[in-house]
Amino acid sequence: MTSTNKTAIVTGSTSGIGAAIARALAADGITVLVTGRDATRGRKITEEITGAGHRAVFVPSDLAGEPARVRAFAAEAREALGGTVDILVNNAGIYVTRPTPTLEDDDLDRMLAVHIRAPYVLVAELAPAMAERGRGAIVNVGSWMSRTGLPFGALYTATKAADEQLTRAWAAEFGPRGVRVNAVAPGITLTEGNAAAHDMAKANAKGTPAGVPVQPDDVAAAVAFLVSDRAAMVQGTTLDVDGGLTATRLA
Repeated sequence: MTSTNKTAIVTGSTSGIGAAIARALAADGITVLVTGRDATRGRKITEEITGAGHRAVFVPSDLAGEPARVRAFAAEAREALGGTVDILVNNAGIYVTRPTPTLEDDDLDRMLAVHIRAPYVLVAELAPAMAERGRGAIVNVGSWMSRTGLPFGALYTATKAADEQLTRAWAAEFGPRGVRVNAVAPGITLTEGNAAAHDMAKANAKGTPAGVPVQPDDVAAAVAFLVSDRAAMVQGTTLDVDGGLTATRLA
């Protein structure tokens, strides 16, 4: 590990893709703030990272809360990281893909809050200080589904498309002052949360150039690249990490 002075917040990092991102950034010498609603899982991931000789802290959050609560989390996270946040990864997500007529109001509100409102508030709270210092990186986690018309999950896909547009707008807004904003769009990714669908995901992936489903570490590697100095000229883009799912047709 090469030690750096950089700090990062990774939302939704108590499991799955978020946990993989937290591990990857910590392995690059970045002090990572792990956050999510489940304190037990959050502390487990944090202890795993610190046990490997890296730096991490845990601060709980519920990003479905009102904007004031998200602002309070931003302040608490910034304090836990010593007063400076260099990297923000908006990863937290709620995967509900019911047909439009049967989507419950609570799920509608939670997806809008977690996928759009919370990232918006966090960027509003944290990006100005990055811009004042002249450096920073923000990565939004979208989805391969955001650019594909599907007969299910209309709101989920729309919110992920909004994340990609926010990426472009924020790159234009904050990029000239040193804050790079990009996104990653994972394909069908195998996580502990979708274990029941792993066989179906593996079957579907056979029709892609990669031939296998995406793993959380694949997405984490892309995020680690985008927040690094190696990606200095990558701004306002969405990097597909989907094995070629959205870009190709093999049959």
